[in-house]
Amino acid sequence: MSRLLCADFAKLKKNRFFWLCIIGMIGFGLFMKIMEYITMQQYSGETPSLDSMLSVYSMVIGFLTAAFVSLFVGTEYSDGTIRNKIIIGHSRASIYFSNLITCSAAGFFMCLAYLLPALAAGIPLCGIKTADFQYLAGMVLCSFIMTLAFTSLCTLVGMLCQNKAMTAVITILSVCLLFVASVYISAKLNEPETYPEISTFADGGSVIDARDVPNPGYVRGTQRQIYEFLDEFLPTGQSVILTRGDQDAFFLLMSAYSAGITAVAAGIGIFIFRKRDIK
Repeated sequence: MSRLLCADFAKLKKNRFFWLCIIGMIGFGLFMKIMEYITMQQYSGETPSLDSMLSVYSMVIGFLTAAFVSLFVGTEYSDGTIRNKIIIGHSRASIYFSNLITCSAAGFFMCLAYLLPALAAGIPLCGIKTADFQYLAGMVLCSFIMTLAFTSLCTLVGMLCQNKAMTAVITILSVCLLFVASVYISAKLNEPETYPEISTFADGGSVIDARDVPNPGYVRGTQRQIYEFLDEFLPTGQSVILTRGDQDAFFLLMSAYSAGITAVAAGIGIFIFRKRDIK
């Protein structure tokens, strides 16, 4: 196992797409924090808090993970590396876990590539006293475990599908569809229960009579409970919540969901991979 990890991490160091993602996340983190400060200073004269905009990387990490895993694992199949590992005596479980650990580490490095530069720019601009450290710790923990869930799901597809192009299509398209679904669910949950209906205006245009009426788009009952569960359970739903910067988010619950997804996906992947015919 240790030899497999050493070989995979050595390959990771030479992976151009990985370093492209790292550079992109560094630039993204610096840009978002600096532009937030400039914008707030220009329009309101206020200083943003240090922890604001730090979770924006959650919006893109799923797509980056899907693309990276499909290329990293797909290359092992196209180059015949996995078959060679099996021939020289490595167990299939060790091969699977080695790829999962390596890809997970790559995802964590991408998250840190956004966080550290954003903090480095934010501390002198916003001040460390403006940070809500309880929120920051919960957000980072939740985002890392969410990234692990993304990686585990993508590794499941990548290790079972031996075609690199097909793996990329399946993983990226799946993340896109789930992300759209999560945005829709979040929008429905944020619908107001009522909205004001204006019935009378004064001559000057001011409102004389207005009353609250039920919003037909508000989700109620069992449907709302299902939506709330999916919003917190799906990794893409968690990415929407984290990107929104929801201070009242249930980080521990979402982390538990992501840990469960990671464990189930890894278990299914290893079970099927052991029986898989490697070409």
